[in-house]
Amino acid sequence: MTRWRKSSRSGSDEASSCVEVAALPELRVGLRDSKDRSGQYLELTPGVWRALLSRVGDGAFDLHQ
Repeated sequence: MTRWRKSSRSGSDEASSCVEVAALPELRVGLRDSKDRSGQYLELTPGVWRALLSRVGDGAFDLHQ
């Protein structure tokens, strides 16, 4: 069974815009919308996951720029 995790910084509000991540077979990382848990999800390679985290950390996707 896949264990999905949501950031502790995302809050407990179900209406909030959050993503969840999971460790998947073959060293893949799953990424899904927390509001649509039965929907589709992205499968990322470890390299793509690290690059995404780096870009997020750099503020590349901040809406308040």
